[in-house]
Amino acid sequence: MEEAEYRKMADVEDGMWYYRALHGHILDRLMNAAGQVEGPLLDAGCGTGGLLRRLHEKHPELELTGVDLSPLACELARERTTAHIVEASLTDLPLDDATFATVVSADVLYHIEDDATALRELYRVLKSGGRLVVNVPAYPWLWSYHDKAVHAQRRYGRRELTCKLRDAGFLVTELTHWNMLLLPLVVARRKLWPAPASGSDVRAYARWSNRLLNLVMRCERWVLRTCGALPAGR
Repeated sequence: MEEAEYRKMADVEDGMWYYRALHGHILDRLMNAAGQVEGPLLDAGCGTGGLLRRLHEKHPELELTGVDLSPLACELARERTTAHIVEASLTDLPLDDATFATVVSADVLYHIEDDATALRELYRVLKSGGRLVVNVPAYPWLWSYHDKAVHAQRRYGRRELTCKLRDAGFLVTELTHWNMLLLPLVVARRKLWPAPASGSDVRAYARWSNRLLNLVMRCERWVLRTCGALPAGR
């Protein structure tokens, strides 16, 4: 991504509804049957450190490591977190085999041209019986100005993502969409309305709209925890 996108992310990710929902969903997925998150944990493609900050806030006992290819992202993550930050590509991780009990990759794989190699690297550094949580944008037909602005390579279909995970060695035990309640608005924004002057949809929202969207996302998280999976979403 462009440096400007990383700086926007650092400015808004602690409060913007989308990042709060994303991090909340990931935290829900990370919980085991005992209500714990197992470490050590790797945030693969940590960006400016927002998820690492949220993880430390909720689980200060965890040993956290972040990896990102961008020097600026790593610099900002080091300023904003206490996690160990490594500047490296996900396709060639300078990390030992079977190091982490948990690996998270949130909105990263779709930026990587060789995502198959990246997934094999995540499998390599994960301990036997460990857990991978991945979030990627859905629906190739939803490709838009936002994907171009953040230098995305693709959006995923369910079958494509499942096949790539299995080819890398993973056992896929759970697969769900999210952001289903707002999907019609997302489609309208990305396909019908003019692109924003800022390029991407990463921005600060008015307080009232941010609160409303946070409420919608909290309701959706409750539905997901109750139903286990959603059939559609971002």
